[in-house]
Amino acid sequence: MATEDKNRATAAAILPLVGGAANVSSIAHCMTRLRLGLHDRSLVQDDALKAVPAVMGVVDDDTYQIVLGPGTVARVTPEFEKLVEEGRASAPEPAAVPVTADELAAQGAGMKAARKAKNATPFKLFLRRIANIFVPLIPALIGCGIIAGLNGLLVNLGWLPSVTPALAAMASGFMALIAVFVGYNTAKEFGGTPILGGAVAAIIVFPGVANIEAFGQKLSPGQGGVLGALGAAVLAVYVEKWCRRWVPEALDVLVTPTLTVLISGLVTIFGLMYVAGEVSTAIGTFADWLLSNGGAGAGLVLGGFFLPLVMLGLHQALIPIHTTLIEQQGYTVLLPILAMAGAGQVGAAIAVYFRLPRNESIRKTIKSALPAGFLGVGEPLIYGVSLPLGRPFITACVGGAFGGAFVGFFNQLGDAVGSTAIGPSGWALFPLLDGNHGLGATIAIYAGGLLVGYLAGFVATYFFGFSKDLLTEFNVSQEPAADSPATAGSPATATAASGGPDSLAKAPAGV
Repeated sequence: MATEDKNRATAAAILPLVGGAANVSSIAHCMTRLRLGLHDRSLVQDDALKAVPAVMGVVDDDTYQIVLGPGTVARVTPEFEKLVEEGRASAPEPAAVPVTADELAAQGAGMKAARKAKNATPFKLFLRRIANIFVPLIPALIGCGIIAGLNGLLVNLGWLPSVTPALAAMASGFMALIAVFVGYNTAKEFGGTPILGGAVAAIIVFPGVANIEAFGQKLSPGQGGVLGALGAAVLAVYVEKWCRRWVPEALDVLVTPTLTVLISGLVTIFGLMYVAGEVSTAIGTFADWLLSNGGAGAGLVLGGFFLPLVMLGLHQALIPIHTTLIEQQGYTVLLPILAMAGAGQVGAAIAVYFRLPRNESIRKTIKSALPAGFLGVGEPLIYGVSLPLGRPFITACVGGAFGGAFVGFFNQLGDAVGSTAIGPSGWALFPLLDGNHGLGATIAIYAGGLLVGYLAGFVATYFFGFSKDLLTEFNVSQEPAADSPATAGSPATATAASGGPDSLAKAPAGV
């Protein structure tokens, strides 16, 4: 089947299982997930969705998220959008159903209660907004980061000197204007006019600010970076909303944009750029200090606790920090350490494979999910293998801790290992690696960290990941017992029964 036909078939398989086109209110995607806004969550057929071959898992959050993996999700989403549009165009007009005011109020109250029940704390909602601002930028960060790495390699080798300036321009152009994109996305996310957010953020990177003095010193183009752009755009949204309330409609088209850019721009130039610049510098200084003085210990903590952070959604708070470090230093030293959590997970999964030789279902799940795990896509292994088993999730964190300690130790010795973009991990991070002691040393340290993570995760899981009761329960064939009342209560059997032998790889995902 042609790739386009395959992607359309996947979209066609998903659509009826989420309630059809009429039930879809919004469509978006990130690195690995198709994110859907749904009118009625009860229409979704979770088990059937998990059984779709291309689906790695599902997450029921503020949006309904279907894990498809990197690359696949970017190709399936446009096909899904087309099918939704076609479905809406061909849908008959719904018959009018009389609804009383009391019934309408009851429906609204029910919807409000259901939304509150989704653990939508203000802090988590704020982090989701931050993620919505930066996640759309990741493809450009990855592409430009790989080109930057290629250009650095060519420069070091002295090859193609006539081509490297062009590659440098391609790699640096986006980063030079990233503040504009952050401002645009911020205004869009906070309910303002996106182009006004971009216009205010553009002030930060305008070369002419070098002629302006604030707080007793000359400003520098780019001072404040993405944090300054974030603050400037949020301010612009509030100024714009204030103007919409007070400016007469006849003058709105002229006065509101002018006041928004003027007021927000003045505050940005004579306040935010300086403050955000100091904060950005402090972030870079702290990251360097942390790894220079407590490298192994810091790596142990960061690598060990990253998987729980991901499960809680708190990892999103690190996105602006990564971006700030990339802006300042050309790479983020935190991501290679955090990527060790995925290595611990892979090692743990391999240990589970050997510890459960009779459980065909889990072993097939691991075999199908390991290639994605090596490339940094951890949802199938985490939510289909280690987390349902309990202890192997903890021992996977132990593997990540040891891998993080290894990379952190070399940072402490002065060998910085960084990534020029955020998003990928595992083997997929190799093309984005950069450091201060040459690409060969950087790759060797990162590869060594992965090996340590694999080994530590394997050893910890093999020897400490199973109690006697757990082995007794799971080290049996699950496939023939899918309909058996005696085994219907176990997580592995329940999942296998809902989606076949490989369905453990399609358990709910939250990374």
